[in-house]
Amino acid sequence: MSRSYRQITRADLSRLASIAASDRRALFARNPRLAKLYGQRVICVLLCQGAALHYVDGTSGVNDFDVWTFYRARPAHSFPPRRNMPHDFGALRFGKSPDRPHFVGRRVDCIGRSIPCRRGRDPFTAVRLWLTSSANPSPRHLAKKAAIVLEPARHRGKVVWP
Repeated sequence: MSRSYRQITRADLSRLASIAASDRRALFARNPRLAKLYGQRVICVLLCQGAALHYVDGTSGVNDFDVWTFYRARPAHSFPPRRNMPHDFGALRFGKSPDRPHFVGRRVDCIGRSIPCRRGRDPFTAVRLWLTSSANPSPRHLAKKAAIVLEPARHRGKVVWP
């Protein structure tokens, strides 16, 4: 897959945040039970993995955009951990996704995860703790690259990891 080396701007981060918000609205509209469980539990939305590392170093390149929405966990009901919904970035700014020829632009994978985070706790501390202490493969994989804030908007562009 060919990478794009174009700089990721704040406007691009805003576009990714908008795609994630639209994805959540559609998910919760289709699944009222999940909306009741997690609709009001979003703690943050992060750009992760290779695109996030490219945002930090400007040299890694972008294959696709991995956008993770983190939810404050409910002990008896975890957010569906295998959910990964692809979306179209919708602009040619970063080129096309070779694996999605019907997309206009790069693929944006919207992924969600419920993690431990007490009400009122700093969400970024909760994510860093999850990245460093969970025995699951996903956080170990994510910790190899970077994580950049998309939401809350007031922190957009902040580097959460490393």
